[in-house]
Amino acid sequence: MNHTVQTSFTPASTHRPPNCQILKEEHEVAALGTPHNPAPPTSTVIHIRSEASMPGHVVWSLFNTLFMNSCCLGFIAFAYSVKSRDRKMVGDLTAAQAYASTAKCLNIWALILGIITPTLILQAYR
Repeated sequence: MNHTVQTSFTPASTHRPPNCQILKEEHEVAALGTPHNPAPPTSTVIHIRSEASMPGHVVWSLFNTLFMNSCCLGFIAFAYSVKSRDRKMVGDLTAAQAYASTAKCLNIWALILGIITPTLILQAYR
């Protein structure tokens, strides 16, 4: 039941030009006119900040958490590192720097205690 109808309209048979559809659209645009918006057009400006290269010490904290977790300092340093990264993503660079500084200090202490404690224990049993 496929009916194919082919009609050919020539400009002589219809009293319209061949670009009738285009003229109809132009007429619709002309009839509608310009938008009646009294407000001037607005633009959106997006400010992209340069990436601050402030270390969060996440990798160092993860290392200390897995291998040198003396007194849970590595885990606490990891928590502060994640907080620092989150604050940096939000754009609060002051808080991110404070958390990163605390994580760095805790990582240093975890590293020192992680090296000194086993060394002292080995020396005591010799």
